[in-house]
Amino acid sequence: MKLCDKVAVITGGSKGIGFGCARVFAGHGCKVVLAARGRDEGLAAERELTGQGYSAVFVPTDVTREEDMQRLIEETVERFGRLDCIVNNAGWHPPDATINETGIADFERLLRLNLTSTFMGCQFAIPHLRKTRGTIVVMSSSVAVVGQRAAVSYVTSKAGQVGLVRALALDLAPDGIRVNAVCPGAVKTPLMTQWAATQSDDAEQFLREACGRIPLGRIATVDEIGEVCAFLASDEASYITGQTICPDGGAMLGGG
Repeated sequence: MKLCDKVAVITGGSKGIGFGCARVFAGHGCKVVLAARGRDEGLAAERELTGQGYSAVFVPTDVTREEDMQRLIEETVERFGRLDCIVNNAGWHPPDATINETGIADFERLLRLNLTSTFMGCQFAIPHLRKTRGTIVVMSSSVAVVGQRAAVSYVTSKAGQVGLVRALALDLAPDGIRVNAVCPGAVKTPLMTQWAATQSDDAEQFLREACGRIPLGRIATVDEIGEVCAFLASDEASYITGQTICPDGGAMLGGG
């Protein structure tokens, strides 16, 4: 119960990696707030967790809207009386596009969704995290480190998150707030399957072939990524800040 009685906000918490984080955090005793845009999916995620005896609440949130992000943090503190962690997870990987195929408006929209939302989540959470000497976990991507073809806007947004983490880690260290990035490689999520479908007519076969290029021979589960985030949010990681943790099955070691 490494997160017993702590309170965590998880953006994009109704599905994929976000829901994996929520399930793992709750299993470690944390009260979780699921922030997501889709009401039906958010309520279903809340019911699944509360049905297992966990403390979870869904707050409808469009992470690109400043007022939604501010309200999310305020409602969390009003309900639970504290905030110990924010996991900035919400984001999207668009279909392949080179710089010449990416409109400026499209580029700015993705930055708003993937990067600016992270900035806002941190900004609104920090006053409350100072009181608890809490933690910030940012869900970036391994492509922030190694790059990716035909993904200029996505890679830029994810690399920006890593830069934000490093800057905040320095600024917030005197307050006892730790800030870290998690940069997963391939993870079995609906978003991953959707992206694979843009690469091949047989998405499942494409993913099986991708597994062959990963030293551990498989892609990660959402719960495995959730466990990395839970570790960073816990006192077990009390001397870790400003770091980029890459759970990628060894893919970046060569050819992955």
